Amino acid sequence: MTDHAAHRHAHDHHDDARGFVAAVEHASTERGLRLTPLRREVLELVAGAGKPVKAYDLLDRLREKHGNAAPPTVYRALDFLLENGFIHKLESINAYVSCHHPAEAHQVPFLICDKCQCAQEVCDERVAELIEAQAKAFGFRAQAQTLEVHGICKNCR
Repeated sequence: MTDHAAHRHAHDHHDDARGFVAAVEHASTERGLRLTPLRREVLELVAGAGKPVKAYDLLDRLREKHGNAAPPTVYRALDFLLENGFIHKLESINAYVSCHHPAEAHQVPFLICDKCQCAQEVCDERVAELIEAQAKAFGFRAQAQTLEVHGICKNCR
């Protein structure tokens, strides 16, 4: 396998949610960001969800513990986590997953199962580079990339 070989990270379960949260805490400290208790809790819920999770599911989980959590609170925490590259938003299913590379900015495509809603992050820089090259060839300046491929995962086939 070459250095450019595709690496896939399954989001259908997060083997080490605590390790992921610790990596985000470290990245936050390195960057001078404030990972508040609420942001950390939302991050833990996303990391431990086992599959892409919707904002209102997060809100329900927070209300189980805190009773008075409001939608704007959850969305502000999600915005912080998104803006800093700690989670990804899957636009087509309006759900969130943890990012397996929280210390580095990157654009990655996702494979999303339409039956079980699991998502796999495809970590292959060639995909982003190809899209950027094509955009440049057309004189287009890309500001963001979101590539989501829908289908049926091997567990559901």
